[in-house]
Amino acid sequence: MKTSFKKKVLWLHKVLGLATGSIVFVVAVTGCCWVFKEEIESLYSSYTKVTPQNKPMVTASKARTIGLTVFPERYIHGTLYKKENDAIEVIFYEADPEFYQSVFINPYSGEVLHVKDHLSGFFGFVLRGHLYLWLPKAIGEQIVSVSIFLFLFILVSGLILWWPKKRKNLKQRLTFNWKPTTRWKRKNFDLHSVIGFYMYSLAFVFAFTGSVLAFNWFYYVVYKSAGGEKAPQFIIPENVSVAAGEDENTLVLDKLVPMLKKESPDAVSYELHYPHSDSTSIYVEVSRQEGVHYSADYRFFDANTLNELETPSIYGKYKNADFADKVIRMNYDIHIGAIGGLAGKVIAFISSLIIASLPITGILLWYGRKYKAPTSRKENAPQGYLG
Repeated sequence: MKTSFKKKVLWLHKVLGLATGSIVFVVAVTGCCWVFKEEIESLYSSYTKVTPQNKPMVTASKARTIGLTVFPERYIHGTLYKKENDAIEVIFYEADPEFYQSVFINPYSGEVLHVKDHLSGFFGFVLRGHLYLWLPKAIGEQIVSVSIFLFLFILVSGLILWWPKKRKNLKQRLTFNWKPTTRWKRKNFDLHSVIGFYMYSLAFVFAFTGSVLAFNWFYYVVYKSAGGEKAPQFIIPENVSVAAGEDENTLVLDKLVPMLKKESPDAVSYELHYPHSDSTSIYVEVSRQEGVHYSADYRFFDANTLNELETPSIYGKYKNADFADKVIRMNYDIHIGAIGGLAGKVIAFISSLIIASLPITGILLWYGRKYKAPTSRKENAPQGYLG
C-alpha cells in the first residue's frame, strides 16, 4: 500500500496535472514548432540576400531614415548589419500595444526590399500560442507562466511517485514489458511513467529555463544563487561627454559599424541601437556565433565621441562574464536547444513533442482510475501504483 506521504504526493501530482495539463500540451507543441523557425524561414526569405557591390553600405543614420519612411510613427529598436551579401534589417518593436516588424533594405542602393511582420503568419501564430495561449496578452502570459512554474512541481512529484520502493521493481519502471494480453490502462501507465522518467531531465530544463524567462524574481534568485555579483538587468550607460550638434552626432554614429567591422571582421552580425535621448550612449550587439545569443558582446559607446563605456550589467563583453552571468545569458539558448547547435535543436524538437504526450497519458490515467470497470484491483491497477 502507498504510504501517507505518497498519497499526498499523488494528490498534488493529479491536481496540478489536471489544472495545467492542457496548457503544458499547448506550450510543448508550440515550442516544438518554434525550434526550427530560423531554418524554415531561410528557405523562403530570398529578400534577405543581395549581390555584393564594391561600394560603401548605407549608413546607420540613412538606414534609420529609410525605415521611418515605412513606419514614420513607430519606434526603431535597432538596425542589423550582417555580411556583404545580406540585407540591412531595420527592426521596429513596441511592447504595448505590441508591434514587431522589420524593414529590409538593400545595403548599397537603400531600396526597400521587404517588410516583415514578425507577429503574423504561421510562426507569429505559434509564438502567440506559446507565450499567451492566443488570449489577451496580459492574461495569457500569467496563465502560461504560472502553469510552467507549477510543471516543475509536477515533475518532482512524478519522480517521487515513479521511484520504486523495492529494487526488484526498477526494471519494470524503466522498460515497456507489454504482452498481447496487456490492457490499455497498463500500456497508458507505462507510456506516462516510463517516458516521463526518460524525459524528466529535459522537461525540467525546459520548464526551469522558461520560468527564468517568465518571472523576474525567479531570474534574480537563479542569478544570485549562482554567485552573481553584477546587476542582473540590461543597463545602458549615460554619455560622459557634452552633447554635440545633431549633424555632428549623426556623423559620429555612422562611423561606429564600420569601426566594429574592421575590429571584429569575423563577427556574424552587428545590431546597432540608436540612443534613446541626448544623454544616452549607443550600444551595439556584436554576435560571434550564428544561431545563439549568449556569446554576443554588448558594447556601449559615447554618442558624441565613440569612446567605449563600461556597464555594471551582466550584459557586457562576453569575455568579462563570470559563471553566474553565463548561466543567465545562456538561458534562452538552452530553452530552445540552440546551445547544442543543430543536434541540440533536434533533441529539443523531439523532446518537446514527447513531453506534449505526458498531459494526455496523465489525463487518460486519471480517467481510467476514476471510471474503471468493476474488476479486481490486481488485474487492472498498474504495479507502479501499488508501490
